Amino acid sequence: MEKEPYKKISKFISLVLRHNPSAAGIRLDEHGWADVRELIRGVCETGRSLDMETLKEIVRTNDKKRFAFNEDCTKIRANQGHSIQVDVELKAVNPPDVLYHGTATRFLGSILNKGEGLRPGSRLYVHLSGDYGMAVKVGQRHGVPAVLKVDAGRMAEDGYVFYLSENGVWLVKEVPARYLETAAAPQG
Repeated sequence: MEKEPYKKISKFISLVLRHNPSAAGIRLDEHGWADVRELIRGVCETGRSLDMETLKEIVRTNDKKRFAFNEDCTKIRANQGHSIQVDVELKAVNPPDVLYHGTATRFLGSILNKGEGLRPGSRLYVHLSGDYGMAVKVGQRHGVPAVLKVDAGRMAEDGYVFYLSENGVWLVKEVPARYLETAAAPQG
């Protein structure tokens, strides 16, 4: 579990590495990597406090494993969730037969009834979970949770490409409504 004092700085780093590098006056390379020294300097220039020890603790304790260092800890990037165009070097992986997506009940009508399915919105991919419980947690962030069951096996057979991020989030460009149904809580 991420330590409470680090939550605000972690959220800012997430903003910088996933959505807006210029908020800290830095650039990301084509694979989403930022120079660690530049990130620390840029974050500090915004009036926030950050040093290498704190950054390592944030990466180590982030409950969603959002960030990763390269081997020598000179570069850092977000594992997924980008709204800016980067190639985090994802490898295509065959998904399990069923994946889950957490959302709010207020969105179910447009997702299922209007046939919109799941779209990435401002992100590059739709985020899916292999775990029903995690999907519930994701849905709770948006309101009264609802969980959708994704027929990932059939999607893969139909040619959709799935990726598994370093932190265990399944990614796909879209999920058409025909592959979705509301999921009941697992028994037991």
